[in-house]
Amino acid sequence: MYRTARSFTYRLFAPRLGGRLGIALDWGIMTLIVINILAVLLETVDPVAAAYGRELYLIEIVSVSVFTVEYLAHVWSIPESRTYEDPVRGRLRFMLSPLMLIDLVAILPFYLSGVVAVDARFVRALRLFRVVRLLKIARYSETMRSFSSVVRSQKEKLVVAAAMNVILLVLSSSVMYQLEHQAQPELFSSIPATLWWGAMTLTTVGYGDMFPVTEWGQLAASFIAVFGIGLFALPASILAAGFIEDSQSNDEQTRSDADGSCPHCGESLET
Repeated sequence: MYRTARSFTYRLFAPRLGGRLGIALDWGIMTLIVINILAVLLETVDPVAAAYGRELYLIEIVSVSVFTVEYLAHVWSIPESRTYEDPVRGRLRFMLSPLMLIDLVAILPFYLSGVVAVDARFVRALRLFRVVRLLKIARYSETMRSFSSVVRSQKEKLVVAAAMNVILLVLSSSVMYQLEHQAQPELFSSIPATLWWGAMTLTTVGYGDMFPVTEWGQLAASFIAVFGIGLFALPASILAAGFIEDSQSNDEQTRSDADGSCPHCGESLET
């Protein structure tokens, strides 16, 4: 009976194993997460908080209760997985995984604010951590799981692209500092201060609070802006290529499951 209940709980929360009931549970928790985040946002609006404070607090209590039960159910049932089959060490390793740490951070502020005697500023900081609950959607959304898989598969390319962007940011800011420091010593006072201009220019935001006034500075800024558009768009293109590969892989897996063939060699898996 114990193993049956644990196995049922594990399959209920595991992706693609819970059936219709698991899908309904996923959508229910995602809906609760969205409602909870809306409540957290509305709490910062003084008139709404004053008029509907009890209702917002009730949403918080219900949300924390559901998230706590969900967290404990995950920890209790995880030995059903071969990766975490050891009842003690497996559970500890699972509790230290990124998604479980997010789940813990999502509920911990509620209990800490009620147990630990701290000043109001620290309580407010803890309550802001409830926004982390939005990250819980990654566990239940197939699209978010796909995004996480794509990031992991393309991480080396993304690291290289990020490094190139940082190098370009530092170089462009250094050049602009040399060209504009004498003309605008208050704005372009140092290379670290000029990094703000570099970031806003390379990302094409351009708030207009810092801009070159010398001819050489304007010429350099033009080249930097054009070059930055392509380089800062590189991570987006890497992710797009990763999504295409992931989609094609899923399509091949779906076709192989339908006709009973191996997705790699194409031979029939039927015996």
